[in-house]
Amino acid sequence: MTSITINFQSITEISDEQFYQLCRQNPDIKFERNTRGELIIMPLTGGETGKITAKIITKFVLWNEETELGEVFDSSTCFKLPNGANRSPDVSWIEKSRWEGLSQEEREKFPPIAPDFILELMSPSDSLPEIQKKMQEYMDGGVKLGWLIDRKNRCVEIYRQGKTVEILTAPTTISGEDILPGLILGMLFIWN
Repeated sequence: MTSITINFQSITEISDEQFYQLCRQNPDIKFERNTRGELIIMPLTGGETGKITAKIITKFVLWNEETELGEVFDSSTCFKLPNGANRSPDVSWIEKSRWEGLSQEEREKFPPIAPDFILELMSPSDSLPEIQKKMQEYMDGGVKLGWLIDRKNRCVEIYRQGKTVEILTAPTTISGEDILPGLILGMLFIWN
């Protein structure tokens, strides 16, 4: 199943609070909104994608527990980006002082903040052009570093603020650079 995009603009505009309530009242459905305000119904992932995502997030949590530099979030976390989009990356991270700068209410709902880092792991049902648009939307929304991992084609696209996308073919490791200092993600478990 691929994602489904619904445009309600000719009928009504869905407010942030209405979007939040829609998500709360339908917990079995993963919703996102793009910068145009279109509602996107995201498909669930399959077993292999879920297994690999769990391993990736575990590596991020262990790194973060050691460094205590910020907070790691899973794919169930929806962020309200400054560009108006509501997005839920597979893995995301926010530097500690930025996260602590949000009110308790902002942290409890869909945090109005762009993560410093996001990762998207493509599922077999994902469309590369659509995920690339989503990655650009993250960058336009203020994300500093993003990784798009394409298991099928064994490549990683690295997105950085204000820079051209870098494409790596079957890398054995990826560095968190100065955004995630000291993080090195081994990639062999993803390609095998």
